[in-house]
This record gives sequence, C-alpha cells and structure tokens, in this order.
Amino acid sequence: MTGVREWDGRTGECWAAEWRRTDRSFGGLTERLLQRTREFTFDAVLDVGCGAGELSLALARGRPRTEVVGVDISPQLIAAARERGANLSNVRFELGNAAEWVPGNGFRPEQLVSRHGVMFFDDPTAAFAHLAGIAAPDAGLLFSCFRGPAENEIFTGIGKLLPPPETPPDPSAPGPMAFADPERVRAILSDAGWTSIAFEPFDFAMVAGVGEDAVGDAMDYFRVIGPAAAALADMPLEEREEVLAGVRAYLETKEYDGVVALGAAAWIVTARRA
Repeated sequence: MTGVREWDGRTGECWAAEWRRTDRSFGGLTERLLQRTREFTFDAVLDVGCGAGELSLALARGRPRTEVVGVDISPQLIAAARERGANLSNVRFELGNAAEWVPGNGFRPEQLVSRHGVMFFDDPTAAFAHLAGIAAPDAGLLFSCFRGPAENEIFTGIGKLLPPPETPPDPSAPGPMAFADPERVRAILSDAGWTSIAFEPFDFAMVAGVGEDAVGDAMDYFRVIGPAAAALADMPLEEREEVLAGVRAYLETKEYDGVVALGAAAWIVTARRA
C-alpha cells in the first residue's frame, strides 16, 4: 500500500531523485495524455499529483497562454518541478494534498489532468468530490492509471520474483493498482459528481534502461522505484542478493538493441464535472 503520507518522506525522495528515469519510463503515456488534451479547450489546468512536473511542463510549453498549476504532496518532488519550470512564466507548482488543496488568486481549473497520480487518495470519493468543487463549471477530467497487474510486466515479471506478502493485498487500498477496476473507478467518479465517464485502454513500453549497460541502468532504477524497492529495503543481505540476481536475469530477457523495456497497460479516463 502506498498512501499519500508515504510520499512525504522516503518515497518522495526516491522519485524526486529518479525523475529523469521515471519520465523516460512513462514517456509513451505522457505523449498519449498530451494528445488527448488537444481534444479540449481550456485556459486553466490543474495537474493532480504532478510529481516532478513532466506533464505540467509539457502543457505549459505547448499552451503558453494557459495557466498551469501542479500540486503534489511531496516537498522533494515539488522542489524538482519548480527547478525544472523556473523559466516558464505560465506554470507554478504548489505543495499540498490535492484532496484538500484550495486554489488562490482566483484560479479555477477548466481541465484537471494527472499521470498516474490519483490512485493514492485515502478516500478517493471525497477527493474527487473536492476536486469537482474547486473546478470550473463543466470542467474536464483526464487521468491515467494502471490496469491490472497481470497486464503490467513490472508486476508479472519483477513482482513475481519477490517473496509473497504475508496477507493478500487489498485491491482497493491506496497504491498503484487501486484504480485497476474500471467499474470501481466509475462508481467513485459518479458518486463524486462527475459524469460522461469513459475509459480508453492504452498500452505502452515502459523504458527502464538504455545505453551500453541498459540492464545495469534498469537495475539501478528498480532498486529504488517499483515493487522491488520496498521489499529489498527490508530483506536480509543474502536474500536481497538472490532476488537482485533474479531481477537481473529477467531484465536481460527484456533487453534488445541497448534498450530494456517492459510492457505496461493503463486506463486513460475522461469525465466531465456534472
């Protein structure tokens, strides 16, 4: 389980340090989200769980007259985003929990977006109701989330190399898989005041490593990001080395021509403020 509180600490530090690899791994998904935003007209956009700012910055560069605000609960990620966006006048990043954050300066988003940033709310219905409340009338919602673990090789490949948890995980608990079930997501959004809810399945290559030592690059990434990271931190040294050897062997099967890529599957969800 990864709730919002865990991002204000070690998780946020790791993701802030690895934003370059993370943006690379989600590059195909980011481009698809940007393509979908071109279907809509808006002058103010809120990026929910903006992380290190990749989607916010891309929107600000592509829409110089649009006001872009990114919100994230991690101080480290917000610091990284602010540094990256220092030369863009139409984007700003604010520290806060989007489930409670209240905009100032008359900002009222006409479009809300998120790249895999909405699955960590402790109470998702209340969070999306709050977002609907601060949004402009008829505002749009566009976000991505993982489909089921069986469709994502980071879980079927790397995840299966890890010791099984003592208790089966709760599929609805905050975390990467919390929004895998589209019917659950539809119910959450509907109860929170969103309508015209639609799901687009989107598959992309999660590029984990590149270069002369692409496998080593991917190993460095997965030591701190993904399902292996937390498990490895708590393992005895001997068991950790055994797991790492298995991860390396698996990644070697995914390397082709200097690139290590894993198959990834997402939902791209759209909705409209009722």
